Amino acid sequence: MRTLLFLVVGFLLLAACLLLGRLFSAQYPAAPYLAMVAFLALWLLISAVNLWAGVARAGYSVTDELPIFLLIFGVPAAAAAVMKWRFL
Repeated sequence: MRTLLFLVVGFLLLAACLLLGRLFSAQYPAAPYLAMVAFLALWLLISAVNLWAGVARAGYSVTDELPIFLLIFGVPAAAAAVMKWRFL
């Protein structure tokens, strides 16, 4: 359930970054690109903190948490890459 919530939050953050990129693109043409880079950096940080919490607080090993980290980071990041490739 926690993984699903993180995926939903990732897609919501992606949508917010895409919206901000579109809103500022009239004044700053590179805004969609910067919004995508900001999303990827922020989402990597959030995913890494979740990995750390699973290892340090919940007691899982890194090998147990690494596939979850890759799923949590990879799916929204892949969606961001598709959005960039397709629409930006």
